[in-house]
Amino acid sequence: MMERFPDIEVYLARVTLDDINAWLADVLSAPPLSPAGKGKWKTRGQYQGDSVPVLLVDNAADGFASLWFDSGHTPWHTDQECAQHAAEALQVEVRCSLGGWHPGDDPDRFWQVLPGGQEKAIEWPDSGR
Repeated sequence: MMERFPDIEVYLARVTLDDINAWLADVLSAPPLSPAGKGKWKTRGQYQGDSVPVLLVDNAADGFASLWFDSGHTPWHTDQECAQHAAEALQVEVRCSLGGWHPGDDPDRFWQVLPGGQEKAIEWPDSGR
């Protein structure tokens, strides 16, 4: 059985709040995201009876929004599984970590998932903004 990550984070390219809300309602029965500060939105969904807090941060990295599920109880075991599902459901590029992060790992290596199933490891250096 695959290790389940304690939380899930993916980065979404050019996606509307309406599209994210529709997807979150579908996968987590989540109400629409509500403002939670400048460029931030949050909601709380459910998965198999467990509460799943969700945070969206607009333009978290080079034009990508961060979508963070603060729970180990999601439909996905890993960030990569979530990225694959999100890329198809939202029809946008999605990026995520290559796996669980450990000290010494290259912080600029990410997994890129495109609609249609194309996937590969990429270099995504932090622009420092």
